[in-house]
Amino acid sequence: MHFKFSARTALAALATCGLLVTAPSATAAVRDAAPVTPSAGMASEERSASTGVTVKLSPAVVSSLGDGRQALLDTVSADVLSRSHDGKGLAPQVAVRKLGSEGRKVVVDVRTASRDWARGVAYVEAPRTHHGEPEGWLFLARHKDGQWVSGLEGDRAFAEHLAKSPLVGRAERQTMTAYAQREATPGTRSSAGVAAANTNGLLLPWMPDYYMTLTGGAHSHTGSTGYWSSLDFAGGNASGRVRSSREGTATSMCGAGGGWTRVIHPGGFSTDYYHMFNTTYYNGTQIGSSALLGTIGTDTCAGGSATGAHVHWSLRTYDANYNGQYTWLHGRTVGGWAWWNGASQYNGCATRAGQTACPGTAIYNRTG
Repeated sequence: MHFKFSARTALAALATCGLLVTAPSATAAVRDAAPVTPSAGMASEERSASTGVTVKLSPAVVSSLGDGRQALLDTVSADVLSRSHDGKGLAPQVAVRKLGSEGRKVVVDVRTASRDWARGVAYVEAPRTHHGEPEGWLFLARHKDGQWVSGLEGDRAFAEHLAKSPLVGRAERQTMTAYAQREATPGTRSSAGVAAANTNGLLLPWMPDYYMTLTGGAHSHTGSTGYWSSLDFAGGNASGRVRSSREGTATSMCGAGGGWTRVIHPGGFSTDYYHMFNTTYYNGTQIGSSALLGTIGTDTCAGGSATGAHVHWSLRTYDANYNGQYTWLHGRTVGGWAWWNGASQYNGCATRAGQTACPGTAIYNRTG
């Protein structure tokens, strides 16, 4: 469900909710550098001869992997399909054919590699029949004892590789391990036995003290099943620029020019941003809060659909095994607003300082 609103509608909604205040003009927004593209050569796209999975490899990666390329691709592909909701329990070739019959690709993108290590992203495209996000993972792989051992987010191998791989920077490693370190510290668990991560400090996906219009309340990242983790935003006076909700490490999941970015934040949360265009390319890059990611759009680089320019923003948590999963927004505070589920998906609202904002309301992004 999507809505299109004029600036007049947005202002009226703000006035109705008592939230219309003077803010900096859109022309005063921070000027950002133009988006960058990978410097190591653009990745080419091909089909794996053994599984039919779509693979992306730059010339530098091909040179580094040499004869071990196919074995790496087969190993990562098998892991991806075993984790995929629609590929579990099927042989890789069967799963790829099944997804292909629905117009969906399985993609393995090897971003960097050395003789014994490789890292990248992998994803299964979402159905293009409805609004929703794809399944996607970061992966690390190590060549040891004559074979490749790969690990996707959440695998034991991923955690082991994360601690040792020279392809993971110090800052990125510290960010990704922050949750597990805190969980192991006495006094940080809730009564339910779950690490007490909170969303205080997470912003909505644009500049503080600017506004966008909420076009879709809490809904699942797939648009159908799963926790209601996602929100849709459009318009406003932020010039359509999508920004990171907090500092962390950012990865462009679809590669250069793709509209899907994931940012892993300190403290156990991560956020996904989808449907953007004019995106900045990141590859495990350390970024600050409100770093420019792209502009609201209708990109479907990894499936799904979009009927109007917006950003599909999703909240995820990381557990002690570095397994990123989409999580409930209900009851959490983001951008100064407490978010609540509605009677059905897309209809949820938010509250702040005695005011309620439902789909169709323009809301300011607040730091407290």
